[in-house]
Amino acid sequence: MADGIEIGFGPLEQSGQGPGGAGDLVVFVGDDLALGAAARAALGSAGADLVAKAAASEKFKGRSLSAMSLPAPAGVNADRLVVVGLGSEKDRTKTDWPALGGFTAGKVSGRTARVVLDWPGATVGAAQAGEFALGARLRSYTFDRYKTKKKPDAEDKSRTTLTLLLAEHGTASREGEAARTLSEGVILARDLVNEPPNVLFPEEFARRAAELSKLGVEIEVLEPAKMRELGMGALLAVAQGSVREPRVVIMRWNGGPAGEAPVAFIGKGVVFDSGGVSIKPGGGMEDMKGDMGGAAAVVGALHALASRKARCNVVGAIGIVENMPDGGSYRPSDIITSMSGQTIEVINTDAEGRLVLADVITHVVRSAKPKAIVDLATLTGAIIVALGQDIAGMFSNDDALAANINAAGEATGEKVWRMPLIPAYDKAIDSKFADMKNTGGRHGGAATAASFIKRYVEEVPWAHLDIAGVAMSSNASEINRSWGAGWGVRLLDRLVRDHYEAR
Repeated sequence: MADGIEIGFGPLEQSGQGPGGAGDLVVFVGDDLALGAAARAALGSAGADLVAKAAASEKFKGRSLSAMSLPAPAGVNADRLVVVGLGSEKDRTKTDWPALGGFTAGKVSGRTARVVLDWPGATVGAAQAGEFALGARLRSYTFDRYKTKKKPDAEDKSRTTLTLLLAEHGTASREGEAARTLSEGVILARDLVNEPPNVLFPEEFARRAAELSKLGVEIEVLEPAKMRELGMGALLAVAQGSVREPRVVIMRWNGGPAGEAPVAFIGKGVVFDSGGVSIKPGGGMEDMKGDMGGAAAVVGALHALASRKARCNVVGAIGIVENMPDGGSYRPSDIITSMSGQTIEVINTDAEGRLVLADVITHVVRSAKPKAIVDLATLTGAIIVALGQDIAGMFSNDDALAANINAAGEATGEKVWRMPLIPAYDKAIDSKFADMKNTGGRHGGAATAASFIKRYVEEVPWAHLDIAGVAMSSNASEINRSWGAGWGVRLLDRLVRDHYEAR
């Protein structure tokens, strides 16, 4: 759910004013336990002394992302005082604002709180407060729509209300609105990844993506007959073992100058991946409902861009299929023809995502003539072996695009690590019987998969993000406690904001 938190903004002078004494008061300290001027004014000298004594008793050292709570001292208009640590002076100069917002929201979950964004040596600006609010919103996300019985305390924690108090409160509302729309995009992506595959089959996924039309996004849905007309033999081969028909959804946001070439975001949307005839082991197969994390990120990013009326032209394209074993399934040793005309020898039907991407990329290159392509796909287990579950693998044919994506990742915390693309990886997918094989074997699996995709982008600047480790079942963070992370929405939004949006 996305509506579990309400966030407002106010002046620091409200630090000493609470709703009839109800709720929490949140203040921040470093490792020296010093309070900011507004916090000192709200607590008074006795309150400040109480914080110091409580910290000594609780062994609270003010370390970054630590907290201590205690009954509000006499004379303070609050029920409870929450003291959040910021760490050393060095820590404070590189504050991760979304993480701080998420951590703080976790400490006051289900409560009403005034949050005093003020501490010694800091002036918290509106932009930083917006990032704080973004983290708080993302931390509040839960996916429990299929639970018929709630835990006894669930109702008590269903609503959190925060008032962020800061000096630049007058302009903070605009930043807060930007945080809200961006969080909606991330939450949409999380919802899609978390949905079970019997609910989110290809037609339903396409229907939900088409709802972006309400925000002014132009929608085109390709059904199998049109795909056959276009020659999308690779995507259709993956889908032919399922009773659920595939879809391709093209989403166009035209917020830039008319006629200007768009940037293209392309997502793998395998709503369930059994592996097909090359069936996966049973253990962990339930996670394969999340094999559409790339497509979810593209839909979420288009939602965020359209919501804020981004001044750029963007095409989002997703190929949505289900990969199942059946008498009609494609087989190892089949040779299929992609939309580009290139032929593919199937070695393993579980290397299906690259086949889906091949045809969608070809269609976008021919129809949209984009200035750049970024594809996102939960493509290989090999990237998880290489990089774990905190960072995505990036492959690119363009140094400038790769640098821009890396910078966007650093800015948002959705980090990438550039991986090599060398001729040896491309040679590994050469086939004796067709133009290429759909897998180059076990070694260098993420790189040979990227080399396969590279054969379809022609001369367009391109980057492939292998998000298998970060899109689902990734490590918990201060801004995400969900199985589906919605990874990539913030990165793509920042990439557009910094490098493609009209100034």
